[in-house]
Amino acid sequence: MGTYSRRDFIKLIGAAGATSAVGWPLIAQAKRGHVVIIGGGFGGASCAKYLRKLDPGIKVTLVEREKEFVTCPFSNAVLGGLYDMGFITHSYDALRQRWDIKIVHDTAVAIDAAARKVKLAGGKTLKYDRLVVSPGIDIRWNALKGYDEAASELAPHAWQAGPQTVLLRKQLEAMKDGGVVVITSPANPYRCPPGPYERACMIAHYLKQKKPRSKVIILDAKDGFAKQGLFIDGWKQLYPGMIEWVKGTDGGMIDRVDAKTKTVYPTFGDPVKADVLNVVPPQSAGAIALKAGLANKDGWCPIDQKTFESTLHKDIYVLGDAAIAGKMPKSGYAASSQAKVCAAAIITSLRGANMPDPSYVNTCYSLVGPDYAISVAAVYRLQEGQISGVKGAGGVSPKDADPAFRRKEASYAVGWYKSISADIWG
Repeated sequence: MGTYSRRDFIKLIGAAGATSAVGWPLIAQAKRGHVVIIGGGFGGASCAKYLRKLDPGIKVTLVEREKEFVTCPFSNAVLGGLYDMGFITHSYDALRQRWDIKIVHDTAVAIDAAARKVKLAGGKTLKYDRLVVSPGIDIRWNALKGYDEAASELAPHAWQAGPQTVLLRKQLEAMKDGGVVVITSPANPYRCPPGPYERACMIAHYLKQKKPRSKVIILDAKDGFAKQGLFIDGWKQLYPGMIEWVKGTDGGMIDRVDAKTKTVYPTFGDPVKADVLNVVPPQSAGAIALKAGLANKDGWCPIDQKTFESTLHKDIYVLGDAAIAGKMPKSGYAASSQAKVCAAAIITSLRGANMPDPSYVNTCYSLVGPDYAISVAAVYRLQEGQISGVKGAGGVSPKDADPAFRRKEASYAVGWYKSISADIWG
């Protein structure tokens, strides 16, 4: 993959399948084997499909607790009232029926790397030749003082889409006009870097329609964030005076929360009282990755960034949010791109062949309003063993774009979501 202009790059990624380049024809005759995949999200489900697509002789078993997958992408749009939960909920039927992937709805509770076995909560044990762990994130309960699992039922995080999304939406609906919504944003790294700021936009959109005297305050542990200038311009245009961002050194960094009183206590400065409190807490790789010894002391999984094989356990691969993937952000699109590279790596490994040098891509759309979106896109290559951005490839939305351009990006955002969802689960 060469160096692309932003326009060429957007055209390239318009087809959700064109998310990585690894020289597919070189790996068409792999040795057969059994690959077990833990996690049916953007990474795990993509890897399952592309393993079968590239070599239908490989047996693939996907272990996923939930019967349907609810995506974090576009969950903020549900909070904003643009879509319902059905729009972001996807079935595993196509993976099962079209691609002949065995779907096991259970929870992986232990991995025996030496014996190549995965133990499930239901009592079964799965043997594998290669294992893919794509568990997403888990919340680091009590890493933020006062925020444990019980507190999340009062002050939802909604950073794992599903019941928490529904709960936060109900709280917004119940809030009085003139109320204050407080969103806390953690220090890096965490899932979806622009997510808290898109969420502020979508909540502000809902409030503007239904509760126009209300306000959104973002208390941020950081002093800057992804697409900051574009977001702030959007706030000024669509929600003047409605969204307040407080950076870390100005009081955005918080020490503790009281979910019962919906009060946030900054490291310095006065407590902040919310009518609706949305805590985006510190995170780590999913629990099974931690339990299996795939993570480092910081809670994330070191990998060979060419193949996504764990550097701690042979023949186990880690994808998506859980992995330390160089300069790639923790996003659904990145996970799907990584999954295709990982599928190629597993097939070449089973064949005993050399893995071609891959390239990777990511794109991220953020809805500022129903007809106003901004985006960032990037191409990545392996440089000295690290995934690094390709200079001059991709880019961000222009700062001075007119309303017609923003409307087109909003349309592209919906098209992107439908396309990648169809590619993975359709």
